Amino acid sequence: MSGVTGHISVLVADDHSLVRAGFRSILGDEEDIDVVGDAKDGAEAVEAAVRERPDVVLMDIRMPGIDGLEATRRITSDPRIGGTKVIVLTTFDLDEYVFGALKAGASGFLLKGVEPQALIDAVRTVARGDALLEPGVTRRLIEAYVKAQQTPSPPAASGFALPPSLTAREVEILRLIAAGLTNGEIAERLFISPLTCKSHVSRILTKLDARPKKVPPPEVPPGPGGPQAAAQPVLARK
Repeated sequence: MSGVTGHISVLVADDHSLVRAGFRSILGDEEDIDVVGDAKDGAEAVEAAVRERPDVVLMDIRMPGIDGLEATRRITSDPRIGGTKVIVLTTFDLDEYVFGALKAGASGFLLKGVEPQALIDAVRTVARGDALLEPGVTRRLIEAYVKAQQTPSPPAASGFALPPSLTAREVEILRLIAAGLTNGEIAERLFISPLTCKSHVSRILTKLDARPKKVPPPEVPPGPGGPQAAAQPVLARK
């Protein structure tokens, strides 16, 4: 799907009825957004997505039974609803959730504390086919690519190499993000508008395949502490 041009249909999946009602209230006031259904767990979310064929699914991660990551994977891999995009929302800003969501095929990742207008904008952004991540998540993700690009690695790890399709400007912006600059600071430094900067970031994420089904979580070799030690988040900023 190249993007929605009319009304955007949304499915809300969360195990808390208050959260579902809140999202319905926020989105329901928008003339171009229709909430077509909701679900209280992952299994219901998958069933409702197939039935309603929404443009966007707002997906909680921690739900009983089938969790949000598995539900996302099932939705994004189902050819019957190939046009449906998923935004994963969670209370916890954990790298394992971020990479899990991207690996499952999510087009966006937001924290539940997001402002109402930012949620509305996120639905519109993802519906038209763009990727969207929390600013801090974007920075950590790009840091992983830049670090892997600068660190010699065996061929098996070459999947993190920066793609040649990145323009010189996009590489410049990518490295500034990895250096810790915000979109506003980057825009000021490069004498461009914040909106132009955000557009560049969206294209960078797309070219890095940081959207449906393309980004694997970082490989973590077993350490002295065994599998549990290796499973700790590896990109957390100190």
